[in-house]
Amino acid sequence: MQKVLLVEDDDGIANPLAAALGGGGYAVTRVATGREALALAHDELAAVVLDLGLPDIDGVEVCRRLHDAHPGVPVLMLTARTSEANVVVGLDAGGDDYVTKPFRLAELLARLRALVRRAQSSQGAPVEEEYAAMDVRVDVAARRVWRGDHELDLTPKEFDLLAMLVRQAGTVVTREDIMREVWETNWFGSTKTVDMHVSWLRRKLGDDASAPKYLTTVRGVGLRFETDS
Repeated sequence: MQKVLLVEDDDGIANPLAAALGGGGYAVTRVATGREALALAHDELAAVVLDLGLPDIDGVEVCRRLHDAHPGVPVLMLTARTSEANVVVGLDAGGDDYVTKPFRLAELLARLRALVRRAQSSQGAPVEEEYAAMDVRVDVAARRVWRGDHELDLTPKEFDLLAMLVRQAGTVVTREDIMREVWETNWFGSTKTVDMHVSWLRRKLGDDASAPKYLTTVRGVGLRFETDS
């Protein structure tokens, strides 16, 4: 499992975030101070998720020291400092991306995955190309999907949608994020296109919409691919 260091002093934020990261396939170490972060950081980390409002050392300074000591480890900053100047300072200190509080877990996980992929690619490391949840396995490079021993015949968009949901299995993926990633557009109107593709996927997965095994619709939010039956 890829290792992530979570630096957040607020239990109300850290506990659900650590759970979401764990559900996303990361091995999470959580600390509450900048000193702990600097002591535990190492080059084998996939990423650091860093709150800039720490109780002992300013998060920007922690970011700067992390970048100096471990330049290959990407840092995703969490900040309530929404002004452009503060964000720029954090990025100049070595931060790779940022999410402002309050944030959506699905967005944070998507940004983190993007950072990890870019870091692995730049270092020549192999990028994870397979995802699995329940008895469904997705081979991204070959663009093939199996349910158990049976290979599914999917259209390109069905594949992209299922790959996204399986990759984030156990977490709710919003319709807006689906439209942004799968259809590469910001979408603020009807998402009937998503509903249509979900219906087709359910049929091919053998899912029952009234009692779903794989795909659960979270009313008013989005979709979740389940992690167990």
